Amino acid sequence: MQLKQKLIKRVRAQFGRPIGLPGGMAGWVMAHRSSNRRRNAWAVSLLDVQRDDRVLEIGFGPGVAIRELARLAADGYVCGLDHSEVMLRQARKRNAEGLRRGRVELRLGCVERLPAFEAPFDKILAVNALQFWYQPVEPLRELRRVLRSGGRIAVAFQPRGPGATDEVATRRGREIAAALADAGFAGVRLETLKLTPSVVCALGINASSGADLPRRASQGG
Repeated sequence: MQLKQKLIKRVRAQFGRPIGLPGGMAGWVMAHRSSNRRRNAWAVSLLDVQRDDRVLEIGFGPGVAIRELARLAADGYVCGLDHSEVMLRQARKRNAEGLRRGRVELRLGCVERLPAFEAPFDKILAVNALQFWYQPVEPLRELRRVLRSGGRIAVAFQPRGPGATDEVATRRGREIAAALADAGFAGVRLETLKLTPSVVCALGINASSGADLPRRASQGG
């Protein structure tokens, strides 16, 4: 029984930070599971991405949402940040055209150490990523710093594995909404998509007078 629990724990860890062959398999599941694709498309739709928007996704995984964001922001710029080299490779293959056109940029990194950007973003997306952040309010504050005044953030969550229920989704959604408010986002609201289990998405607006300029040496974008 202990061996089985250890194996389950290892498999689950791959969805947090995929590595090696098991990580590649986890990425395949994330890209092809129909509920994941519906969840990502729904979260993207809540951002109301415009054709010339600058969009940032944190934890892009296999790059499914990146591809949809790039389709919507056809004349804009879509940047993705993920801490898994395996996911970076998969996402680059899935978004080869956007990368070739210079409309998509995918970086290896993490939300706790955001790189500098040349200009603020109009929209920010994170899907099933925040649960892996340590003390998420501070990273959310940093994300607000790189979001233009009036820009929108969407943080979506769908519980997975044993014990994944609508109640867990609702409770976690409220926690995410509270973290957004604590990070200084205004107009925070919670939306729900009825899948099995439900998906929740907390949305907020950066009501500050303007996003800060980069604090570190610029790395493009």
